[in-house]
Amino acid sequence: MATPRSIGVVELSSVGIGYRVEDEMLKAASVELLLARTICSGKYLIVVGGSISDVEAAIQTGLKSAGEAIIDQLVIPNIHESVFAALGQSVELGPDEAGALGVVETFSGTAVIAGADAAVKAARVTLFRIHVAMALGGKGLCLMTGSVADVTAGVEAAAEQARSRGLLVSEIVIPRPSRELFAEYL
Repeated sequence: MATPRSIGVVELSSVGIGYRVEDEMLKAASVELLLARTICSGKYLIVVGGSISDVEAAIQTGLKSAGEAIIDQLVIPNIHESVFAALGQSVELGPDEAGALGVVETFSGTAVIAGADAAVKAARVTLFRIHVAMALGGKGLCLMTGSVADVTAGVEAAAEQARSRGLLVSEIVIPRPSRELFAEYL
């Protein structure tokens, strides 16, 4: 399947319910399973992609099945393509690509995906990492680089997404980070 134009995310408080919800979502619509796994704090995260109507149908089915296990959910109709590489942690930066560093931390993996998409749509930033919940106590983290002005705009857009959901932990812009902060990405 080609890169989906739309994605849906459901984050649940129960692993068992997560498996059931995932199964029902996949049976409800023609969506591609992009990510489904347990995440820290005993939660379960499901990310599907496809057409807007199929993603919306799958998410609605999942929400009906999940009951009170829903922690967070979203549908992004026209996801920015750079979100996929950052989520897959497959972005490598060249030595000349590391500029200012932007960091947005959220209380959920779902909120950080929404924030990352908002950041790359709002500013000319390179989104190079989306870390969803593993080894973070269930939190989400996205990292971006670019000019100070662009990183500031990207961080503000991402933080606003998380803040509007009540899930923002921190928003940081480091104008001239040391090269060591980028060591594993260069």
